Amino acid sequence: MDAATPGGQNGQAKARIVVPQTTLRRLGAAALLMTSAVFLSRIIGWLREAFVAARFGATGVTDAFYAAFTLPDILNYMLAGGVLSITFLPLYSRHLAKGDEQGANRVLSVVGTLLVTVLGVGIVLGEIFAEPLCRLLFQELRPEALAACVHYTRILLPAQLFFFAGGLLSATLFARGRFAAAALAPLLYNLGIIAGGVLLGHRLGPASLAWGALFGAALGPFLIPAVSAIRAGARMFPRLAPRDPGFVEWFKLTLPLMLGVSLVTADDWLIRVLAGGDEGEITRLNLAKRLVAVPIAIAGQAVGQASMPFFAHLFAEGKREELAATFLKTARIAGVVALLASAWMIGLAEPLVDLLFRRHRFTYQDVGPTATYLAIFAAAVPLWSLQGLTSRVFYAAHNTVTPMLAGTIVTIASIPMYVFLHRSLGPAGLAVASGVGMLGHAGAMLYLAPRILPELREAAPVALRGLAKGLLLAILAGATARALAAGTGTLLSAPGHGPVVILCAAGSAGFVSVVLILAKPMGVEEPALLVSKVSSRLRRARRAG
Repeated sequence: MDAATPGGQNGQAKARIVVPQTTLRRLGAAALLMTSAVFLSRIIGWLREAFVAARFGATGVTDAFYAAFTLPDILNYMLAGGVLSITFLPLYSRHLAKGDEQGANRVLSVVGTLLVTVLGVGIVLGEIFAEPLCRLLFQELRPEALAACVHYTRILLPAQLFFFAGGLLSATLFARGRFAAAALAPLLYNLGIIAGGVLLGHRLGPASLAWGALFGAALGPFLIPAVSAIRAGARMFPRLAPRDPGFVEWFKLTLPLMLGVSLVTADDWLIRVLAGGDEGEITRLNLAKRLVAVPIAIAGQAVGQASMPFFAHLFAEGKREELAATFLKTARIAGVVALLASAWMIGLAEPLVDLLFRRHRFTYQDVGPTATYLAIFAAAVPLWSLQGLTSRVFYAAHNTVTPMLAGTIVTIASIPMYVFLHRSLGPAGLAVASGVGMLGHAGAMLYLAPRILPELREAAPVALRGLAKGLLLAILAGATARALAAGTGTLLSAPGHGPVVILCAAGSAGFVSVVLILAKPMGVEEPALLVSKVSSRLRRARRAG
């Protein structure tokens, strides 16, 4: 459907901003591929988390394992956070658009060589100072958990080289409109963690998970994109040239991202640091957030990754009205999907956690708190999705300063709130703080976006009305799911997973029924649109087979 925006007042004719169907089809195909891959990746990610919970429970040792990702994540964010599909992609795409393959590979080589060198030095320093740094970050962890955290951190640090190099090469594939390798990478990463736990768990305990993560990072995020990028024409050679014009331009764009901090990444850090004094709570909060990561990844990460090359091309070609219309159309679809996913998770939080995680060492006592955290985290899913997508508009316009300043201000302002709510409400307060902080972050990005793309002001009301209708539909469907699950639960009292499956099935059936019955009368077109796209892809796959 074409995107239309009101262009007049007091009876004047309305102007229409039309997004070419070729753009929408290409964007839709890329988004569907990334969404399918991310969904499969998150399913395997759930298997990973379910394995960890069942094998090791929610204890101080599992808290140490999840906390051990913090220092490597901070290092990666500080040194390499802006090079992947954010600031490097538009520069690389510009060279390809001009037919300058050599210039594109020169920028790739200079950025890659310098950042690999700096990141390597950072990893060595991290290995040396892991103990005092972990002691500084996780003052609440018990001594044995802190010692385990230091050990796991040292195993995980080298994986950042694979993430960086693989992410850089994946950006070259995105610029060429190729998404399959990047879609496959996280699947292999998660399988690596599971394989490490299965093969080495009896000998090494939770350390086996860290070794599995290191192996998975080498195989998935690095090796698969590297092979695909080389086949596509990318070439990376050692080239230390910090004065290269391409590197200077990239550095100016990336420096704000390195200096600033976004709540998107700091949220996990704050939760791990503050929850360390409550044994098992880092693990429970992490499990809840990993479930919420499924719709966030689908409606935010996957759609954002697929959209970024199109946004960058439209901006570079000066097609501002088309960019605004494409963004708003994409935001409305992603927002409605996120609202529906959020409502489904809130309505079925406890039976979902029970079904997905309760086994062996993860017991009934762990289900209740984890379900509470899940419901709170899920309420913020649409905010995470819209924030991630809106930030791509800034990056496509080569504007990294505004998102950096907005994200840093929101993050710094949120820290006292995290501390206060944790002290007031315990671990649940951290989940509440996460949602409130993301409300501020998403709100700031949406408020600032029209300043770099004024065409959004005229078209935004149409998208907002669509999101409002989607919100109402999500509330009705979620309430139905919750009521049906609760009603079914009163009829079933037998222990075990069988009744929980029935609860989830009954609630989900009610949810889907409400969506299918009411979506069209309420003017919510996104469910039918998504069903049509998926059906079309399946038909083409059958014909190809």
